[in-house]
Amino acid sequence: MKKTSFIILMLVAMLLASCGTVSKVPITGRTHRLSVTDEYMLSLSSQQYGEYMKKAKASTNQANTAMVKRVGQRLANAVETYLRNHGYANEVKNFKWEFNLVQDKQVNAFCMPGGKIVVYEGILPVTKDEASLAIVLGHEIAHAVAKHSAEQLSKAQRAQTGLAIGGAVLSSVAGSELGQLGTQVASYGIQLSQLKYSRDNESEADHMGLIFAAMAGYDPAVAVTFWQRMAQSSTATTASWLSSHPSDAKRVKDIQGWLPEAQQYYKGIKK
Repeated sequence: MKKTSFIILMLVAMLLASCGTVSKVPITGRTHRLSVTDEYMLSLSSQQYGEYMKKAKASTNQANTAMVKRVGQRLANAVETYLRNHGYANEVKNFKWEFNLVQDKQVNAFCMPGGKIVVYEGILPVTKDEASLAIVLGHEIAHAVAKHSAEQLSKAQRAQTGLAIGGAVLSSVAGSELGQLGTQVASYGIQLSQLKYSRDNESEADHMGLIFAAMAGYDPAVAVTFWQRMAQSSTATTASWLSSHPSDAKRVKDIQGWLPEAQQYYKGIKK
């Protein structure tokens, strides 16, 4: 590789590593640097969510479907109110909430950027009631509010850029190709519904979700017994969903530590 090309590549690597915006997570106050835009994430989410729902089978249980939509919308309303009142009003426009219950025995749920939420029927025997369902939905909504998908894609982008710079031997550098690198990395093979978050992300979602549930009028204390039921489940699908989550003992201990904070937001459901 020519020395000039190497220098240019290193400068591009430094530029990509430093570019992006610093985002502050509501509730926890943690900051992270995101190199993928909200517009990109929302476009990707809308496309993939539409494709997923075309293949998924909607639940035929009208009562459970109505419950998922009812609990989800209460959470969404509470979250948007909090965001507007705490300096995140510009973020509200990014959410177009959808709550769907699908026929699947997996003990699972997911939320794509923009508030596209799917609950699998298999998790309802574990939630048992609306308050525990609110814990699940609060956790999933927290992933979207904290922009965990964008965070993971940004990390992957930076890692892939480093590999490309370190391993590629290029005789010349085309500016247009370098400009497209980030988009190629972020879009290649990414399925948002299957995206794995870090354990820190999962723990942050537990924390935020607990408070979101309380804001919506659901007793956050039920989170302890819900996660204990999840831990006792021996199904392979449950183990798969929890594989990247904190250990059972740590999760319950953390939740118990956050409960006093969450209880400050708990006023019950207004009739």
